[in-house]
Amino acid sequence: MIPNSRFQVPEPAARPGENADFSAFQIPPAGIVVRPEVDVDPALIRDLPYALIRVLDEEGQAVGPWDPKLDADQLKSALRAMMLTRAFDDRMVRMQRQGKTSFYMKCTGEEAVAVGATLALEPDDMCFPTYRQQGILITRSRDWSLVDMMNQIYSNSHDRLKGRQMPIMYSSRKDGFFSISGNLGTQYTQAVGWAMAAASDNSSSISAAWIGEGATAEGDFHNALTFAAVYRAPVILNIVNNQWAISSFSGIAGGLGTTFAARGLAYGLPALRVDGNDYLAVHAVTAWAAQRARLGLGATVIELFTYRAEGHSTSDDPTRYRALDEAQSWPLGDPVARLKNHLIRIGDWSEAQQDALQQEVEAQVREAAKQAEANGTLKDGDRLPPETMFEDVYKDMPPHIAAQRDQWREE
Repeated sequence: MIPNSRFQVPEPAARPGENADFSAFQIPPAGIVVRPEVDVDPALIRDLPYALIRVLDEEGQAVGPWDPKLDADQLKSALRAMMLTRAFDDRMVRMQRQGKTSFYMKCTGEEAVAVGATLALEPDDMCFPTYRQQGILITRSRDWSLVDMMNQIYSNSHDRLKGRQMPIMYSSRKDGFFSISGNLGTQYTQAVGWAMAAASDNSSSISAAWIGEGATAEGDFHNALTFAAVYRAPVILNIVNNQWAISSFSGIAGGLGTTFAARGLAYGLPALRVDGNDYLAVHAVTAWAAQRARLGLGATVIELFTYRAEGHSTSDDPTRYRALDEAQSWPLGDPVARLKNHLIRIGDWSEAQQDALQQEVEAQVREAAKQAEANGTLKDGDRLPPETMFEDVYKDMPPHIAAQRDQWREE
């Protein structure tokens, strides 16, 4: 189908603060990977985990069989969602630095991972995200707004989760956004279980899960793939390879020996490797895997090859383990800029429109911030009464919990 084009993954930086040698990556041209039929036998596409599916070339042109042929309005919606996610991230980091929340995690450079997949899924599909897929909720939200997300980050008086989750660990059943867990590997096993239940109910809905490349070294990853393969669960299993864990290069999780997508081969699952900074490619592979799942053909493993442009979180100092300018040397570029350039190339966008949209999303985030901060922040304002800790533990509150609540009120 294609030549065996294994990527040569660079060794980790030899010293803290030294650049990773991205020149060692063999980045193939866009459009050269064959798109197999959805019902292909996984044994016939065992070379795909060693390739890299790309649609957008260096000039912003969509090329090759994986081009999803999206119209301009769809592309503009995706561009706006990615830009809104980035503006939201920037605002929340500033708020953390001002002491208005204790913690935040950005997804800068990875916006296409979440937005591309979300717009290729159906609204009733269940997403099992990690803490860097806030773009899912921002893109598909029917029930949660930016204000709700900020309320949760601030754990203020309007926090729907009542301060019971760390900041950025949202949960919205109506939006198909499963509760984020700090133990990332658990999202895989839960996504597979949800998919198995949906299949047993003859539902057309599927599930999709995301974990980082480091979590593929956990037992939950392998347990999930076993059940997904045996029971042909309608699930998409995404591995976000952004090159870095908190302070460990991806090679520590096994990325030096082979690709992370290749781990799906041992389970007989189709596995794809995609340019995670290429919105069109992410959308295309997700749509392919989703169609396969809905046809009852089982799970697909997708490795999204991307780069974490910022620190792991606001508690992390990436300068201690990588150079300041490393992000600028990442060879696959910025997902927002690449989609913008594509729209300009096809004649449906301009730099002036880009500037106007940037101002629009920033204004939307500012307005949401005003509303959320009026409900309280970590530093100032109202919070939920402490007695709410007794609620929602049981469907019907047992007498001993009610007694503890009443005692708290009296004190």
